[in-house]
Amino acid sequence: MPLHSVDFDTVRKLAHEIGTVEECTAHGAPSLKVRGKLLACIAVHKSAEPGSLVVRIDASQRAKLIASASDVYYVTDHYVNYPTVLVRLSRIQPDALKELLGIAWSYAHLEPYRGKRTARKQSAPRRGRAKPV
Repeated sequence: MPLHSVDFDTVRKLAHEIGTVEECTAHGAPSLKVRGKLLACIAVHKSAEPGSLVVRIDASQRAKLIASASDVYYVTDHYVNYPTVLVRLSRIQPDALKELLGIAWSYAHLEPYRGKRTARKQSAPRRGRAKPV
């Protein structure tokens, strides 16, 4: 199978074509998020093969992807409990990557948004019961 010239710049470009994404870093690697949730990032854990991308995806879809193209998609013990799949960038076709990112974008976008936690505003004491002095 011929190798493709897919890198994180390609991932970034395709993700922006799909919808709104935020660019940031995760564990020192470039990453993309949707509504504060990971969409994709360069795999930095030592269990991942060099040149791999982590993509957020439903576990059942991950199983289908791996079964259909284990030369492109895989998972390691470190990632198995996360809703992610690892992608060998040198082996994925750009159109397949765009389709995968579209699935991942929908998955991340539809998950409940929790946002960043902020300090609660200090409110006035409750009425009714007096505080002991």
